[in-house]
Amino acid sequence: MSTSKTGKHGHAKVHLVAIDIFTGRKYEDISPSTHNMDVPNVTRREYQLINIDDGYLNLMSNDGTSKDDVKMPEGELGDQITNDFEDGKDLMVTIVAAMNEEHCLAYKEAPQGK
Repeated sequence: MSTSKTGKHGHAKVHLVAIDIFTGRKYEDISPSTHNMDVPNVTRREYQLINIDDGYLNLMSNDGTSKDDVKMPEGELGDQITNDFEDGKDLMVTIVAAMNEEHCLAYKEAPQGK
């Protein structure tokens, strides 16, 4: 975010540069500094990976509710999740949600209880 000084037309401007958390695309916007801007409400939750079924992740939250509507990420992350899951590792998957869209951004091996 950067601001410019007031000019001929009276308002200072704010120049915003943001990266889409789902696609990685870069977006830019310029707005008067006195105006409000909408921002997304982003939530981040961890789920245990139970199964991979037909391109979707079968997940379970800490309270035991299941979630079956998150697509397997494409590319290297999806391949790593598949390989580690097939090796028998317990995985915790990080799901980020914003604007009625959910996406798997990361994963890690679940801590082993003793």
